[in-house]
Amino acid sequence: MWKIFITDLKNIGTNWVAMVLIGGLIILPSLYAWFNIAASWDPYGNTDQIPIGIVNEDEGATVRDQEIHAGDEVVKSLKENRSLDWKFVDREKAMDKLEYGDYFAVIVIPKNFSESLGTVISDQPEKADVEYYVNEKINAIAPKITEKGASAIVEQVTSNFISTVNEIIFEIFNDLGVEIEKNLPDIEKFEDYLFTLEKNLPEIHDKLNQTSEDANSAGDLINKAQDVLPRAKEVTSSGLKTIDNTTNFLNQAEDRLNKISPQIDKDLEKIQKMVSDTNSFVHEIDTSSIEFGEEKQISDSINSQIEKTLQSIGTIKGALKQVQEQNISNAPSNEQENQPDEGENEEENENETEKETENNIQVNPNQETINKAISELENMEQQLTNLQTQGSEIKSLAEKRKGQVEEAFSSIKERSETVNERVDAFVKEYKETIEPTVRNEVASAKQTLTEAREILVGIQSTIPEVESILNRTEGNLGDGKETLNKVLGEFPYINDKVNELANRIRNIQKDTDINEIIQLLQNNPEAEKGFFAEPVVLNQHKVFPIENYGTGMTPFYTVLSLWVGGLLLISLMSTEIHGPRAENYTGRQIYFGRLLTFLSIGLFQTLIVTLGDLYLLDVNIKEPLWFILFGILCSAVFVTMVYTVVSVFGDVGKAIAIIMLVLQIAGSGGTYPVVLLPKFFQVISPFLPFTYAVGIMREAVGGIVWEKVAHDVVFLVIFAILALILGGVLKNAINKMTHVLGEKARESGLFH
Repeated sequence: MWKIFITDLKNIGTNWVAMVLIGGLIILPSLYAWFNIAASWDPYGNTDQIPIGIVNEDEGATVRDQEIHAGDEVVKSLKENRSLDWKFVDREKAMDKLEYGDYFAVIVIPKNFSESLGTVISDQPEKADVEYYVNEKINAIAPKITEKGASAIVEQVTSNFISTVNEIIFEIFNDLGVEIEKNLPDIEKFEDYLFTLEKNLPEIHDKLNQTSEDANSAGDLINKAQDVLPRAKEVTSSGLKTIDNTTNFLNQAEDRLNKISPQIDKDLEKIQKMVSDTNSFVHEIDTSSIEFGEEKQISDSINSQIEKTLQSIGTIKGALKQVQEQNISNAPSNEQENQPDEGENEEENENETEKETENNIQVNPNQETINKAISELENMEQQLTNLQTQGSEIKSLAEKRKGQVEEAFSSIKERSETVNERVDAFVKEYKETIEPTVRNEVASAKQTLTEAREILVGIQSTIPEVESILNRTEGNLGDGKETLNKVLGEFPYINDKVNELANRIRNIQKDTDINEIIQLLQNNPEAEKGFFAEPVVLNQHKVFPIENYGTGMTPFYTVLSLWVGGLLLISLMSTEIHGPRAENYTGRQIYFGRLLTFLSIGLFQTLIVTLGDLYLLDVNIKEPLWFILFGILCSAVFVTMVYTVVSVFGDVGKAIAIIMLVLQIAGSGGTYPVVLLPKFFQVISPFLPFTYAVGIMREAVGGIVWEKVAHDVVFLVIFAILALILGGVLKNAINKMTHVLGEKARESGLFH
């Protein structure tokens, strides 16, 4: 085995053609890796070179007297966006460019774009559409990139729209919160009012029923009042007539009083003089010098004076009685005619009653004064009559005895003095009190009647208006009764709603606090707008950061180049020893001896490709040393497997190696995650060396997790061991069969 290996090395070193070919085999796999890595270095960093047509057909819209042009806003934002090569053209040109492949995609903003967005405030909002056209035959990846661009436009418009709408909403919320806070006392009062209303609903219902009954009674009263209005008119007219008559009577009484007043003054002076003379006469009589024969003369003199006085008193009393009769003669008829009829309205009754009372108050003092004066005159008459009687008794007393005469004269003197004093007092009272009082009362009565007449005239002029009011009130009362009945009919519903609302408020008070609601409503609209423009921020944390797409693809293309390197080796180099010296070695010796040669060339392939990744392409690899070592391991496994299948199966083995390459490119997860592959590739993926080789190389590029490395190394070693077992144990047996097949194939002249 070692002799074969050393011989192969000598032959390569001494044959410059072999040396050139081996050098090519060492370098060619690296080119495969480097070109692919460089080509895919940062494809997504150049998306600004992908032309995308933008067609803006939006006509704008008017929302609440404010014009909006959402399409123009989109165009404006795209002009500031350099993620893709936006081309702003019309629809016809854009579609032509798209069909010929000049544009990868076209995005059309329709005419009703703004109008559809504006429906957000309507009862039936409509979603705004954006038309997206893509030419997928140009490239397999480009449609995905352009689709992301279209999605980005939609997301941007959506974000701006949501943030703008939410800014307006939260401005309203903020204003609402301020207003609620401002009106919080009123809200709390309303809650109290509502609970009070709920508590008083039974009483309100009772009041409504009572009001309904009162309305019926009021209707009856209005009907009665309407019935008595004609009588009220008659009574008013009669009252005016009575007042006019009474005023005439008072004028006559005043005239009569003016006429008799001088006569009364004369009679009073006369009475006063006669009483004074009588009193003087009585006092002049000396009982000690009385001659009892003159008793008749004395008695006649006294009687004569008293008789004249009595006549004067009678004249005065008669005059006062006439005044009294004229002053009050009309009072009974006034009371009777001015008596308010039943059914008149309450205001008229009160006015009549007040007037009647006022008349009584003003007339009664007049009557009382005159009555008192008449009573005083009658008392004086009685005193004078008694004095006259005593004077008549003088004669009979004189006949009896002188002592009794003296006693009688003494009594006469006293009575005469009393009468004289009372007359003087009466005269004074008459002049100072009685006559002024009578005149004042007559004038007051006339004034009262004048005022009463004015009141009656006012009442008479008001009766038509009262009649109109009663008629109008009757109509309104009918409407009110109808409304009241309707309210009573709706009361159960109102009662249920008030109770329901009160219960809801109680539940809300249990679950929430209105102050918390106010705090939630009050906000910064600008801050809320920013929040809803990007409610979720993606904070990306790269556990094993990869610089770019090329770096991410480096493990796959490096592993692929190592397998391709093995294929190149078996394509140009023989796995067998030819010539006379072949007979000196066994099949196992040839297998292991030539394997060492292949492994040595594979080692140099690995060093070239890995070092080129590091220093030529400047791939950012976290663990460069382990990247090289893991590459050597992968190359040894791949070369062993490829060499073994070709050494054991010959040309069939070459086909097997190529088939394995095809399956591993698709099923190893080097480009797409295995979970995204069809089921077949997901099933075979664990049985492919690429799966573990790409995995272990990714650990070196991104950052090592040793448990994962150990797992991959174990499976790669298993693949190598299986290959060694196949080549070391079964090579001779299988070669005998493949030798026969090879000879047969060479007979056709098509194969070597």
